[in-house]
Amino acid sequence: MSGGERPRKSEQAFRTIGEVAEELGVAPHVLRFWETRFPQLRPLKRSGGRRYYRPEDVQLLREIRTLLYEEGFTIEGAKKHLKERRALARTEAAPAPDAASPHRQALLEEARRLRGLAAELRALLAAH
Repeated sequence: MSGGERPRKSEQAFRTIGEVAEELGVAPHVLRFWETRFPQLRPLKRSGGRRYYRPEDVQLLREIRTLLYEEGFTIEGAKKHLKERRALARTEAAPAPDAASPHRQALLEEARRLRGLAAELRALLAAH
């Protein structure tokens, strides 16, 4: 390592605003501005207002930078694109209703059977 180089941080390490700005090639004030426009961007703030970006924050910032600077989105367009992509990811991650496990189906059938028995017992008790 030469005199001015910093040791390389782990991918899971938190990063300061200066480190993230340098990595993305933008000024720190740009990151602070993006925080006001993209509500899902929420770095940790310590005493004195010092920001620490989690790995998922840095990934989101990379996506925002790509959308704005490389793909030509407006801020509103980028917000909409990220929201749609998040919604799509949620739907793809959710299991299809008919794909319920056989174990779950068996439990549901057993619960129905037990409710039926309970209803029969209540009727018998009410008759006596």
